[in-house]
Amino acid sequence: MIGFTQIPQGGKATLFFAEVDNSQANNLTAGSLRTLIIGQKNASGDIAPNLPALLESVLWLQGRAGRGSMLALQAEFYRKRDTTGETYVLPLSDSPAGVAATGSIAVSAPPTAAGTDTLYIAGRRIQYAVAATQTTAQVAAAISGAINAAPDLPVTAAVSTSTVTLTARAKGEAGNDIQIVRNFLGTLGGENAPAGLAMTITPMSGGSGNPDLAAALANLNDDAFEFYVMPYTDTTSLNALRDHIAARWSWDKMLYGGAFSALRATLSGATTFSAARNDQHMVCVPVNGSPTPSWLISAGLAGSCAASVRVDPGLPLHGLPLDMLPPPRELRFGIGERNILLNNGMGAFVVQADGTVLTDTLVTTYRTNGQGAPDDSYLYPERLYCLAAAIRRLKNGVTSRFGRFKLASADQRPRPGSRIITTSIIRDFILGEYRRMQDDGLVQEYDRFAEALVVERNSANRCRVDGLLPIIPIDQFRQFAGLVQFRQSTGA
Repeated sequence: MIGFTQIPQGGKATLFFAEVDNSQANNLTAGSLRTLIIGQKNASGDIAPNLPALLESVLWLQGRAGRGSMLALQAEFYRKRDTTGETYVLPLSDSPAGVAATGSIAVSAPPTAAGTDTLYIAGRRIQYAVAATQTTAQVAAAISGAINAAPDLPVTAAVSTSTVTLTARAKGEAGNDIQIVRNFLGTLGGENAPAGLAMTITPMSGGSGNPDLAAALANLNDDAFEFYVMPYTDTTSLNALRDHIAARWSWDKMLYGGAFSALRATLSGATTFSAARNDQHMVCVPVNGSPTPSWLISAGLAGSCAASVRVDPGLPLHGLPLDMLPPPRELRFGIGERNILLNNGMGAFVVQADGTVLTDTLVTTYRTNGQGAPDDSYLYPERLYCLAAAIRRLKNGVTSRFGRFKLASADQRPRPGSRIITTSIIRDFILGEYRRMQDDGLVQEYDRFAEALVVERNSANRCRVDGLLPIIPIDQFRQFAGLVQFRQSTGA
């Protein structure tokens, strides 16, 4: 008997009736993979704190969170690499106990010739002209004026005699990572200090008291986000996000997701940091010496990775562009140092000859299992994104096709069109979907999957079907090792 759900059996009215059933027509394999950018708004910003909001545009966010705000700058960096992905922001207010970081530029000697001087603040280029007749106080005033004339800087400037004091717009530790660099590109880049002009730069410091993430993350409810931009690297904030995402991987949530962050640290600092972390949902890339703040690098990293994962979650995440100013040559991590980082749960990047920065291998901070034994099962983020995609496809297929069906014993052979299924029918569907996922490059080793697949009725609940799904995510081509065993010519 055909499995109607609307047309009754006892009707007497004449001729043709049809009900529409879309259960066999759903070709979508997943919904939108959304991004969440976590960051602070300016105190004057009128966007509601602790509530997710759709990122309508960077310009819109500048108006709502404030120009030069941490959040607006993060969104700008993110959009450089993910221009079309559905993206939300999670605005945070400064902590009531927060303290803003400060730094200074003290002009110690006046110029003896006219010229143009260049400063980089948070990776942004600021230029100002000087005259040979200017005093140190006048140069300081010019610096302060140039900084305050750039509304998208994350600092404000105040001048007192010959010293310019910079104050971070956002209170907390993020302000400590705002770099102040003079003439970063040097002579080859057309950046030369005017003759005689000397100054002492005091790095930004003293910022403390990050916002509490708990309330903001709780307000996400069951909204799905696949990519999180994490600007903080303090233990409290990292643990809050770790627990939040881990809960989303549970059987009763099935929302999944992963986070991206960056850390300003030397090699030893990065390994010390990673030794205290063990989170399969966090990718962290250490940076040493770049004028770009780590919380902007994390946004750019997430943007590049999100754009790639949306196209194909199995594609390796190395070789993706990072929108950051490269560290000086002497501070870049070489291949030996990168291997140390990767073996300790930290990602890495490489710098091309032209200064372009690309991701090297990315790994999560997960290194050991619950018994403390070394474990590489969650090492690569691509594996987790493939696993989440495969689960979503199976869930979408089963719920779309068998959402309102009756369950019969395995020895029954339902007629085509009836709303009756058996464990054999479900098993065949799962095998077919796995084959399609393998063709799409999401999973591999169909025969091995089929051999280990178990689909059976639950012995205690006869209305429930249990399955053992031995999914094998696709791997990534990361290395080629060749033995060049050359030969000598045998020609005459």
